[in-house]
Amino acid sequence: MFPLLLLAFGVLAGVTTVLFGFGGGFVAVPLLYALLTSIHGADSAVGQAAMHIAVATSTCVMIFGASMATLRQHRAGALPWDQVRPLAGFIAAGAVAGAAAATWISGEWVRWAFIAYLALTIADALLRPGFVHGTAAGMQPMGRRAAATAGLAIGAIAAFLGVGGSVMTVPLMRRRGASMAAATAMASPLSLPMAVAGTAAYMLASQGAGLGPWHVGYVDLQAFALLTAGSWTGIRLAAPLIGRIPDALHAKAYLALLGLVLLVMIVA
Repeated sequence: MFPLLLLAFGVLAGVTTVLFGFGGGFVAVPLLYALLTSIHGADSAVGQAAMHIAVATSTCVMIFGASMATLRQHRAGALPWDQVRPLAGFIAAGAVAGAAAATWISGEWVRWAFIAYLALTIADALLRPGFVHGTAAGMQPMGRRAAATAGLAIGAIAAFLGVGGSVMTVPLMRRRGASMAAATAMASPLSLPMAVAGTAAYMLASQGAGLGPWHVGYVDLQAFALLTAGSWTGIRLAAPLIGRIPDALHAKAYLALLGLVLLVMIVA
């Protein structure tokens, strides 16, 4: 039952990675948190580290998902690389700090940080103009100082929460005049440096914590394999839809998915 559930959610993660740039974190983190606490019990070593394991495993899955989605977006001609390159290095640097910080803080605090960030992101997108309906001005380039500030913050927060950069990069690029197709396309390559740096930090953490033989640091290898297999299928299924969803509908669907994940995390 649980392997099939992980595979199914992996498919969903792949679809959301390609179409919304989520990187799978918004799907994998709530699911893994709920499964680990249910299977092992909240008082076990795994149960007590459930949020850390969920975040770390999600970050590891993102390496595969973001790489595949980036390739698909590039082949579809949807990636403005001149907007991606200035942010990538700063995101990687921020991710190391964010992952390290997450391992020092209790899993319950990470969970509530995840919930708070989702709620603020949804409220900001709804209340501030420019997200749902976009602008006609075209995408504005970022200066080096702005790219450094944004990249470090995106990398740190994304690795801390295990959600990829979409929740920050999509609203940021949207307000700078990007279409939803371009904004969500950029989220995948910008999630990749965060995923690599964050995974390395999580794998080095928790050595000797008694999590079991199928763990490297906080990364659950069995869950990683199942989620990755499902993600590959989801990416292939969603690839034909790249660039074909109407802009306003794309933006509204993005916010609706964020709202659904927020509800799951609150009741988990």
